[in-house]
Amino acid sequence: MKIEVIDYTKVIKGVTILDHVNLVLESGKCYGLKGKNGSGKTMLMRAVSGLIAPTGGKVVIDGETLGKEISFPRSIGVLIENPAFIANYTGYKNLELLASIQKKIGKEEIYQTMREVGLDPEDKRKYRKYSLGMKQKLGIASAFMENPDIIILDEPINAIDEAGVKNVKKMLREAKERGAVIITACHDAEELQELSDEIIQISEGRIIEDGKTGD
Repeated sequence: MKIEVIDYTKVIKGVTILDHVNLVLESGKCYGLKGKNGSGKTMLMRAVSGLIAPTGGKVVIDGETLGKEISFPRSIGVLIENPAFIANYTGYKNLELLASIQKKIGKEEIYQTMREVGLDPEDKRKYRKYSLGMKQKLGIASAFMENPDIIILDEPINAIDEAGVKNVKKMLREAKERGAVIITACHDAEELQELSDEIIQISEGRIIEDGKTGD
């Protein structure tokens, strides 16, 4: 699995949000995006996810250009900004609905992933009754449940308890071991350092530094 971001530029209403970004992201690594709010981290995640189209440049995944050969990455799990689910459905029912799109997994895999993030798949509470931390865990479960080749997580440990953070770190390690490409952003610099194999620093839509964390 190889993701190439080639001279990627995004302009919205005359404002350059991403400015000639060039990156190569490879299997079995976690890349941490570091930058202030508004620096372009979330837009870069959207670009790799195929959720926005470039003004210039392209994203190529294993030789296929997003928006040309493929509309979206073939195998991806995404949690960008706040998770959004159907308020009147249980956590399990929400994940079952998502899983029905690609039909890659069934009840067993959904149950297993919910338990991994620290949720009870048998919990009959509706999503609207979930705490902020539970909502976040469900969002993480949705990104991991199909064992995708690409995992994109924006502030994954936001609002979750210590046990939940440990669970997420374990899931990230396992995803790397099976060869996934992981892109994450986290406001906590120490946590970002711990989660990431490489830190990519973004400022005003430009990559200003990228390299190993020094582990």
